[in-house]
Amino acid sequence: MVSSDTSDFRLDSLFIDDSGILERAFWLNDDLKENYSFQTNVVGEFATGDIEHQLVFGVDLDRATTVGRQGRLPDDPVFLIDIFTEEADPVPESEPADLTAFARDENTRSDLIGIYLQDLLAISDNFKLLVGGRFDIFAQRSIDFTSDPSSTFERNQEKFSPRVGLVYQPLEPISLYASFSQSFNPDPFSSIAADGSPLEPSTGTQYEIGVKGELLEGRLFATLAAYQINKDNIATTDPNNPDFSIAVGEVRSRGIELDVVGEILPGWNLIASYAYTDAEIIEDNFFEVGNRPENVPENSASLWTTYQIQQGGLQGLGFGGGVFFVGDRQGDIDNTFTLPSYVRTDAVVFYRRNNWQASVNFQNLFDIDYIRSSEGFREGIRPGDPFTVIGSISVNF
Repeated sequence: MVSSDTSDFRLDSLFIDDSGILERAFWLNDDLKENYSFQTNVVGEFATGDIEHQLVFGVDLDRATTVGRQGRLPDDPVFLIDIFTEEADPVPESEPADLTAFARDENTRSDLIGIYLQDLLAISDNFKLLVGGRFDIFAQRSIDFTSDPSSTFERNQEKFSPRVGLVYQPLEPISLYASFSQSFNPDPFSSIAADGSPLEPSTGTQYEIGVKGELLEGRLFATLAAYQINKDNIATTDPNNPDFSIAVGEVRSRGIELDVVGEILPGWNLIASYAYTDAEIIEDNFFEVGNRPENVPENSASLWTTYQIQQGGLQGLGFGGGVFFVGDRQGDIDNTFTLPSYVRTDAVVFYRRNNWQASVNFQNLFDIDYIRSSEGFREGIRPGDPFTVIGSISVNF
């Protein structure tokens, strides 16, 4: 179970024009969200002749409820400020009880039942076939209390999503693979459009081919993959009303990913990755075809390495560090502004003994200024955390 009960009262930023005039308004958000999930599966192994099977059968149950409202001042006035000169409209003293006009007041419940079956067939020592599928039953009911009388939206949907994969090993340390899969993904907390209706679930299709290899006598593992993913009905921020969502028609992502992980020498571990992503809208009723989704860099990479002393009086003491690169990204799906690239450096010092570990993590070691992400509109920018030190102690039982 995951539950969150949040409430905030603020003078919030709305829209800014090129001259630096920013609109602000009082908003009161009060939301309760609860998600109940249950997952179970059974794994069985058997053979039919020379073919070995690994069968997986499972059931997922999920219920998400959302009760929330957003209050605003009557007539929803805005208060202007010039961000350069700081000249501003007078702002009246306001309290939460004054925000009696509700722009959002909804009650939504979503139920999802997923049943899946998968079989991994070892046809020979160097050839494996994966076949499977998942059947989802989705029901959603949403009540919008802002309209008079209140409006009720109901949706029932069923979807079968197949999955097929092949693995071939021409040599023992080399594996070639290919896969095809489809997905069905309702928003667990039900994104709502400005008219009070919930968005349709998102569906997707993925094709992937790749090669996996073992290096340094099995101490290092590398994977190189190429893929294409088509997703439709992706929820994104409504540019005209940032507290609500609209759906992008269809987005296609093509890319290449390289991952290397392993233990180079005893105690010396390495994780490295690089990703190239070409993502664009290929069909839509709201946004221009060819636009890139927000917060998706074309290039990203990371390198993280640690070393733990293996013997002597300092056995168990370790340290490490790494760099994380994120390239330029679009800040909104209209592609009106760009978030700049950045390189962040982290480090760690830790001590492991038996079943416990103590560590001190140093995040953003050089205290750089960077933009972590956008909420989908120019006034909703999330800066990265400054230099941060986090200490932790953990025990495994």
